[in-house]
Order: sequence, then structure tokens, then C-alpha cells
Amino acid sequence: MSVDSKALSEKDRDALLRWRLALGPAVEKTGACPSLRSLGGAAASVGVDEGDLEELDDALSFVYGERSAGTAGSRPYIPKWLSALRGFFRDDVIALVQKDAIEKKGLTQLLFEPETLPFLDKNVELVTTLVSARGLIPDQAKDLARQIVREVVEDLRKKLEAPIRTAVFGALKRDRTSPLPIARNIDWKRTIRQNLKGWDAERKRLVPERFYFWPNQRRHHEWDVTLVVDQSGSMAESVVYSSVMAAIFASLDVLRTSLVLFDTEVVDMTPMLADPVEVLFTAQLGGGTDINRAVAYAQANHVRRPEKTLFILITDLYEGGNAEELVSRLRQLVDSKAKVMCLLALSDGGKPSYDHAMAERLTALGIPCFGCTPRKLVDVVERVMRNQDLAPLLAADKETRHG
Repeated sequence: MSVDSKALSEKDRDALLRWRLALGPAVEKTGACPSLRSLGGAAASVGVDEGDLEELDDALSFVYGERSAGTAGSRPYIPKWLSALRGFFRDDVIALVQKDAIEKKGLTQLLFEPETLPFLDKNVELVTTLVSARGLIPDQAKDLARQIVREVVEDLRKKLEAPIRTAVFGALKRDRTSPLPIARNIDWKRTIRQNLKGWDAERKRLVPERFYFWPNQRRHHEWDVTLVVDQSGSMAESVVYSSVMAAIFASLDVLRTSLVLFDTEVVDMTPMLADPVEVLFTAQLGGGTDINRAVAYAQANHVRRPEKTLFILITDLYEGGNAEELVSRLRQLVDSKAKVMCLLALSDGGKPSYDHAMAERLTALGIPCFGCTPRKLVDVVERVMRNQDLAPLLAADKETRHG
């Protein structure tokens, strides 16, 4: 059943035009809607001239039109398409259409348009996309892209810094008393716990026999933390979290922190740890993987006192280099008493994809291999520094995932 647009009132014709633009050209074939040409007289109701109506239809149909595989048209010339959108809509509407184009059509380059960036969800996924494709960012959007990355990084840092500081300092201060008994160094928690027998129920007060104190001076670089991070494309989110975690570790004077990124090449980011955003914009996400080469570099340059070294290898273990040499090198680290672990992913995502055979070989060496969230890594680091077994923590996490 076809609809005669001439028999419709002006109000109905305006409404029909809007539905026609929303549903796309395919609806005309059903006969449920007149042709766009016959509705052209209502163009003013959508804020365009009648001569521009087909251009508006093309711009919207590219994103929202339903085309079968046999009738799919080619992608429009993006600058021309963007120019058309800018001529028809306000910035907030343009951003919405561009966001849908990114999600529906995979047009990543639209991320870098000035109208789009401010409206996108600022999260780790967006950061990985911006950093991975930073070569596509036009000059006018570079400052905004960097600002967005910094906002996300700073937000992550605020969420993680306090738990990390508490865990690290708590682990290193445990069972140590201060030679300087001054008020600001009182360890109140331990003092109360050790003097509970001095509770005076009648006066409702605690009468301590002994006060315990934190050290007035912390010892510098009590542990060395070395992060060796795979920057191949599949590990992009892990690179973001690793950069933030390394920056926080580096801010603690009790730790000496180093960060090494690798694909088939090795880049030492240790001098840049004060600014994780610079680390991310220097990283070359993507490419192959030579884990052995990266471990060899970190072992030679950053493992100074193995018994006080936490060596964190972050990779999915798909080795493109010498696998046998990698296993041998990691065995040397374990034998030297370094605390070695392999994070198959450092992210808030789901179950990681990794080389199971290589993970089994490393596990046999005593190297735990597991996917890890940033929060969980805080617990792991604390347990290592307290010289506690990781097995219960990892077992509990496994039961939670599979329960």
C-alpha cells in the first residue's frame, strides 16, 4: 500500500519526511513511504533547503541505512561527508552521528575530529585507541587528544595511588620499631594491640606498658621493581595500566622502579616514569614480539640485587624470538632468588588469551602466570614484600572466576 503525499496535511508530510530520513532509502521500496523527492516540499521542516535534502539523506544513510551485502555502497569521501554533517547539524548532534559512525562503520579516524573527542567516554579503551592511532591525529586535535589521555591517566592514578602506598609502606614497616621515640612516629595500631591487657575498665582508658614507633627515616630503595611490558597490539590496555602503576611505584622512595617496553625492539622508559602520559605517547603499540630480548635487557640493566628484586613480566607469552633461551633466562632469574611473575594481562578485562604451553613451562619453574587487575596487583606486591605465599591469593581468585 503506497502513500500519496499530496493527500497529506502539511503536518503529516513533515512527520513523514522525518520518518523517511530516519528509516533510510530502503523504506521506499516497501511502499510504506513516498519517495524523498515527492516529500521535498517539507524540507524546511528539518531545517534544510529542498535542493540539499538528498545530500542530507546520503549523509545519514551512510551511518544508519540498512543495506544488503549486494547493494552496499562504497564509503563516502570522509572530509566531504564531515563537511555535509557540519552544514546540517549542531556540534553535539555531529558528535553523536560521528560516534555512531565509529561504532557501526569502524571509522577510527573520526575519533580525532574536534567535534567528536569531547563527547566520547573517557576510559582506558579510548586511551589505547588514541595512542595506537596517534599518527592519524590532525594537528588541530593533538592537544585535545593528549588532554583526554592525561585526564584518564590522572583518574587512574588517583584511584590506585593510595592503595599502593598503603600496601607497600605497610609491608615494609611491619615488625620494625623506631629508634627515635617521638610522638609523630607512634604506631598507634600496634601500640593498642600490644597493650590491650592494660585496659582500665573502671576509668575506660588504656594504660600502655610500651609504646611502639614507626621509623623516623625510611630506608631508600628497599626493593627493586622491574616491569617488562609487551607493547604488541593485543597488550595495549596492559601498557596503559603498566605505565600508571610504574609511575606510582617510582614515586615511592622505598622502591627503585624501572619500566621496559618491548615488541621486537626494546625501549627503556625508566627515565620518563614521572609522566606516564609521555610514556604512552612514546610507546609504539603494535608489531611483533621478542620476549627473550626484553628479558635479557632488563636482566642485564635492572637486576642488581636479585633477592630484593620483584621482576614482573607482562605479556601473553606468544614468543616471536628464541623460546628456549627465554625459558633458560627466566630460570636463571628464579635461581638467583629474584621474585619473578608473569602477568598474562594487566587490565580490568575478562579472561586473557595467551600461549598455554609456554605458561605451563614457566609455572613449572615456579613462576606464577595469571591475568591480573591493577587492584589485584597491589595485593600481589604486598604479599611478595611480606614474603608471603601467593598461592592462596591466586587460588581464591581462580575459584571466584570459575565458581
